Amino acid sequence: MKNIRNFCIIAHIDHGKSTLADRLLEITHTISERDMQAQVLDDMDLEREKGITIKSHAIQINYQQPVDAGSSNHVKGDEYILNLIDTPGHVDFSYEVSRALAACEGALLLVDATQGIQAQTISNLYLAIENDLEIIPVINKIDMDGAMVEEVKDQIVELIGCKPSEILLASAKTGLGVQGILDAIVERIPAPEGDPQAPLQALIFDSVFNSFRGIIVYYRILNGSIKKGDKVKFVSTGVEYEADEVGVLKLTMDPKAEVKTGDVGYIITGIKNAKEVRVGDTITLASNQTPAMIQGFQEVKPMVFAGIFPVNTDDFEELRDCMDKLQLNDASLTYELETSQALGFGFRCGFLGMLHMEIIQERLEREFNQTVITTVPNVSFIAHTTKGEEILVNNPAQMPDPVRIERIEEPYIKAQIITKPDYIGNIMTLCLGKRGILINQSYLTTTRVELVFEMPLTEIVFDFYDKLKSQTRGYASFDYSPIGYRESDIAKMDILLNGDKVDALSALIHRSRSQDFGRKLCEKLKELVPRQQFQIAIQAAIGAKVIARETISAMRKDVTAKCYGGDISRKRKLLEKQKEGKKRMRQIGNVEVPQEAFLAVLKLDD
Repeated sequence: MKNIRNFCIIAHIDHGKSTLADRLLEITHTISERDMQAQVLDDMDLEREKGITIKSHAIQINYQQPVDAGSSNHVKGDEYILNLIDTPGHVDFSYEVSRALAACEGALLLVDATQGIQAQTISNLYLAIENDLEIIPVINKIDMDGAMVEEVKDQIVELIGCKPSEILLASAKTGLGVQGILDAIVERIPAPEGDPQAPLQALIFDSVFNSFRGIIVYYRILNGSIKKGDKVKFVSTGVEYEADEVGVLKLTMDPKAEVKTGDVGYIITGIKNAKEVRVGDTITLASNQTPAMIQGFQEVKPMVFAGIFPVNTDDFEELRDCMDKLQLNDASLTYELETSQALGFGFRCGFLGMLHMEIIQERLEREFNQTVITTVPNVSFIAHTTKGEEILVNNPAQMPDPVRIERIEEPYIKAQIITKPDYIGNIMTLCLGKRGILINQSYLTTTRVELVFEMPLTEIVFDFYDKLKSQTRGYASFDYSPIGYRESDIAKMDILLNGDKVDALSALIHRSRSQDFGRKLCEKLKELVPRQQFQIAIQAAIGAKVIARETISAMRKDVTAKCYGGDISRKRKLLEKQKEGKKRMRQIGNVEVPQEAFLAVLKLDD
């Protein structure tokens, strides 16, 4: 056990985590040159296309310390087992990071020498400190032209309170300084603690679905050991299974006869039911009569809710299976059943943010071949009724009757924005326009300022991140955390087509924004809803009050074409007859809303 090191790499998005992981694998010859490629641990097509890490990836490295390296308190040339977990950097996948940290004793905090400390760097650092991890600060990309090594060193010293000599310098792309990082991991990160003789206690931190072998569970053993053929028990669900295969995670799965205390490994038991595996659960032996749950694992808190419906209602059961399998691979996805008059049966899903929602939709289409319709995303509100009840509203359809509502509370977040001083004005305008309140403004260095706002979560759900990037030419970094609910003037806005409500287009919105949003939505629908033989009225309404309207004019047939000359009353008679027909058609006609209309709502531009 004394030669095992469990660590992860944490950083802001695009600071070089996956590249550093590539170099560590290359230098230790964990991967042959033939298998080597950029972002080798990112095995999803989406991750490669977008250049981001979506899933945390665990891999075991065998490292033989060079004879001349290390300090005197280690025997030279020792062999170490390093369990590395590469984590995502985007705020929407911070739950992946928190799970990876629970399985480690140390973390490499990576900072880009050209960018300096950014918002996600700080929030990931706080997560690591909460988990009581040993932090090794590393400045990456020191070989680039715009590298500000001394300045970034000062920022790190101020943030962590370490000595400048403890900060490692590296270039993950060229491999410069990577050997020093390996030695620092061995020297500074503590070996795992645990009792090999105690009953088995292993923390599940991830799971994946394999169509041939069932559910594969990834865990970190805190006490005891697990052998092939052992009868194991999942503590929270109480189900028991036999361990068909146990092993460690190399680039592929590497079966072993036994996985011991302190190790990170996998177990295959042939589980087929997704409900029986929960991330954060504890695995123990079936013979252990007093199983203890491993404490301190956080449940996921969804930020954004949206409905996901199959395009064809017959595909609902198939979509349900796909959602089960996807939830295994992405523990931060939550969902429950929902029905809609316009779209039939589907799911109300909870996501950590808009990028997370986009990725889930993409994965359903690519990995499971499911074409889905996503409704307008919204956050959850709390409605207090006149009878003193509290109702959690995740969906416009759950909103009680306005007569019964005493007040509505909406979720607020604390937003932390780090940028250059030149863009303070733009950020102020943007955040105050989104109902933000400035709480604090402090200079981290002369060229880097931190702004802290309190804002409603509703306002950042749609396009806040894109706007922030364009207003600051990409120099601002953004991170947020929930701070509770506050009273607000929220109204339910309905969209009516010829007087009929389309429930999938309903939205919960702040009253001051409703007219503007309603007008834009009606204009967009006017472009997308196909014309009919009769006139179609598109209205946005709050209660009985219509706040915006557009009209799609009827397609007219020229019924007077056959009248060449003669009395005008002949033409008038034909036109009156057509008018009567259109009136009747409008009463019985149905307006089909195309799929693009539901998607257009997500892309309403200002």
